[in-house]
Amino acid sequence: MNNKLKLGIIYGGRSGEHEVSLMSARSVLSVIDTNKYDVIEIGITRKGLWLVGENLWQRLKSEDYSGLKPAYFLPMPKNPGIYVEIDDKLTLYSSLDVIFPVMHGSFSEDGTIQGLFELANIAYVGAGVLGSAVCMDKALWKDIMSAHHLPVLPYQVFTRSELDADLEACIQAAETIAGYPLFTKPANLGSSVGISKCNHRDDLVDGLLKAARYDRRVLVEKGLKKPREIEVSVLGNENPSASIPGEVVPKDEFYTYAEKYINDTAELLLTANLPQNVIEEIQELAIKAYRATDCAGMGRVDFLIDRETMAVYLSEINTIPGFTQISMFPKLWEASGLSYAALIEKLIDLAFERKMQQDGIEREYRS
Repeated sequence: MNNKLKLGIIYGGRSGEHEVSLMSARSVLSVIDTNKYDVIEIGITRKGLWLVGENLWQRLKSEDYSGLKPAYFLPMPKNPGIYVEIDDKLTLYSSLDVIFPVMHGSFSEDGTIQGLFELANIAYVGAGVLGSAVCMDKALWKDIMSAHHLPVLPYQVFTRSELDADLEACIQAAETIAGYPLFTKPANLGSSVGISKCNHRDDLVDGLLKAARYDRRVLVEKGLKKPREIEVSVLGNENPSASIPGEVVPKDEFYTYAEKYINDTAELLLTANLPQNVIEEIQELAIKAYRATDCAGMGRVDFLIDRETMAVYLSEINTIPGFTQISMFPKLWEASGLSYAALIEKLIDLAFERKMQQDGIEREYRS
């Protein structure tokens, strides 16, 4: 009898971070304990088509989908699973006990796919709908940090329609945030996709238009002239713990997509050279931010430190952080004493723990 849990690993996705997801998934798949789990790989193409089949990762990477089957995840609370079409009928391909969405960005890290899992009443790794959506939207996340009196840099949000209607007015408003440099970012994206550092007005124009290509809402925030980029990994549900802080030392002007996933030129320090009181401040802020946004399972909390004043600012939370070989989330936990394989196992355990909490909620009310 096969008593192994059926673990769905979903990767790819319809976002600008499709390639990053593939790199993360390859790393996660390499350490899954196949003696404990039956792994069911589910790939999502750039166009949003769900697929299953042999050599799925390679075929998704090459965008050669021959031999793969279109797959359907049906939100059936009593029998969640992946279905395929056989003889014009939907047939169960595999049931699922728990899902690990190894995806980043839109339609995956923003609460949309988490809502599908909630409808199906299935355990899944990571934050729920609320935490995912809030942390994915950089502007809303900053609003919540400010409401909790947690330190963030000054910012303002512009919609694409506002930029189209009166770009000059938006530029003038952005320049009231702070002096240059300013950063422009799509409100809902990660991996530094669409981010620009703006040292003067021409840069700002280009940065606003670039960010607007990737989202209908654009964040403009104050840039520090000499920042230190610090990252902390957080693990847990209602009683989370924080790893030791690490530091990213980019060779570019900031930690760009190219440095993260193409050139591999940034220096990653797994032990940031910081005074003990600053380390403790960062860890405390990371947990406060994590709890304030109802995160669960995991999160990588990013900080900026002003080199001149040593002031600490929260930058963002990634609810599905990178799991590539160079990603800081698993590396920081390894440096804190938790191996990559043990980390994956812990995340799955946390998914089931959260599912048990959800199952304790009464779903009916009769007066």
